[in-house]
Amino acid sequence: MNSYIAANDAPLKNTGQIKLYSAADFDGMRAASQLTARCLDEVTHMVKPGVTTQEIDEFVYEYGRQNNAVPATLNYRGYPYSSCISLNHVVCHGMPGPKPLRNGDVLNVDITFVLDGWHGDSSRMYIAGQPKRAAERLVDLTYDCLMAGIDAVKPGNRMGAIGAAIQDLAERERCSVVRDFCGHGLGRLFHDAPNVLHYGRTDEGVEMRPGMIFTIEPMINLGKHHVKILKDGWTAVTRDRSLSAQFEHSVGVTEDGCEIFTTSPAGLHKPGLSVPKAA
Repeated sequence: MNSYIAANDAPLKNTGQIKLYSAADFDGMRAASQLTARCLDEVTHMVKPGVTTQEIDEFVYEYGRQNNAVPATLNYRGYPYSSCISLNHVVCHGMPGPKPLRNGDVLNVDITFVLDGWHGDSSRMYIAGQPKRAAERLVDLTYDCLMAGIDAVKPGNRMGAIGAAIQDLAERERCSVVRDFCGHGLGRLFHDAPNVLHYGRTDEGVEMRPGMIFTIEPMINLGKHHVKILKDGWTAVTRDRSLSAQFEHSVGVTEDGCEIFTTSPAGLHKPGLSVPKAA
């Protein structure tokens, strides 16, 4: 049974208790999250055929260094990169590498910067060159699923309302929701209580209360929801090799709804938007 605790009274570890953060804590989350969002905005300009995911990862590391932040994934449980970059049928935790992007590739770039002790966690989908219609449809749907889940965030609702909203939309469009991974509590810890399922029923889960901070990060597949982990111990792929997409925001529960910490300063959070041209 989960219980709630004021974040300032809680130990700096995952005890299963749900931390409730203060207004000052929300300020810290805004700063870290907006740094992550600005980096993801810059990645938009990089994604094109011929660029390697390793180049993107190196950019992420350098961007953090120049802004006095560190990537939370770097050396986390032995993970050797500054970001997770998941390509085509890779569901999540894809490892950057030297293979150039090809025209039509779809990829998720997942970044978490730690700034002054706070974790800003977000991911977006990108398309190299011209997308196939099925890929474009999946990316758009996955973004809509994320926002449907966020719309369910308000005090008094159960956490299951988030998953129910996502699952209902995805399955109405004949796609599937990955069950093997979930969102999570966030703040001064990278992964904390509660787990945030992207499927379920509105009457399930703990009650949302003001001050909670967590990620919502649905993974939606064009085919079935089953995944497998590759031999590297990290990379998760669809078992049927169907395309997968994911979007992620860090959010905080407010008195009357929620705040999205990781919104794009340049308005590039939504798929289909063109990159602004220099004046």
